[in-house]
Amino acid sequence: MPKRLPVITYLSTLFLTGCSFNWLPGIYRLDIHQGNVVSQEMVDQLRPGMTKRQVAFIMGTPLLTDPFHDERWDYLYSNQPGNEPRVQKHISLAFDKDEELKGLAGDFRPGNLPSIEMSKDTTVNIPRIEREKTLWQKIKGVFGSED
Repeated sequence: MPKRLPVITYLSTLFLTGCSFNWLPGIYRLDIHQGNVVSQEMVDQLRPGMTKRQVAFIMGTPLLTDPFHDERWDYLYSNQPGNEPRVQKHISLAFDKDEELKGLAGDFRPGNLPSIEMSKDTTVNIPRIEREKTLWQKIKGVFGSED
């Protein structure tokens, strides 16, 4: 028995150092903030017709910008306070071709703007993008096997 006691002590110490101690009360864990901090006050300052520059002044630069859809900016915010579950917020801003704000969608709603009811039968026309042929498509075209 005396030979087993140091082995058991060593193994239990090794096991406990590998645990994350989330179950122990009183252990402080840092808050983890990621993305753009977006508050309701910031969203309340947005108005239809604002330019992209004015929106960027209020909201900051967007976390996600789609190179294929320059009219849409996405802001994501994730917060995990201490031992609590993660909270994630999202807002998408839509601009028209004149680079003016036309709408928003997501977890935030404008506070003092009149609500606009969206039409249920909305048709979205997506224009076809004409791209230059790749090298492989040009080679296949030479041999007559066009896709």
